Amino acid sequence: MADRFLVDSCGTGGWHVGARPDRRSIAVAERNGITLPSRARQLNPRQDFATYHWLIAMDESNLNDLLDAGAARKRVHLLRSFDPRAGKWNDLDVPDPYYGGPDGFDVVYDMVRAGCNGLLDRLTAGGRE
Repeated sequence: MADRFLVDSCGTGGWHVGARPDRRSIAVAERNGITLPSRARQLNPRQDFATYHWLIAMDESNLNDLLDAGAARKRVHLLRSFDPRAGKWNDLDVPDPYYGGPDGFDVVYDMVRAGCNGLLDRLTAGGRE
């Protein structure tokens, strides 16, 4: 499906621009057959809002940062809103595992994977808002 979608990732702040992913993220990804070769970049509102239709935020703070940068509300979604299991929780934020316990990165991986699977289901069903 990679040829059907243009996907990228960025941060709303510039704290880690140019940095590789956290070593714990790399380890969890590798255990799950994923390679993380990229480096962090910061949101470029003019370019990113023109290039990407769906803007997916990991948490409410990032969602608000996207809106403050000028994104149209109908284009911004929380990743976990696509996870049918997440409906039983009031909090749809993906937590930052950086300061959490040893299994924090695995927990976040499971949340992100479920959200991405739900998003992919939505997109392949013809979802466009």
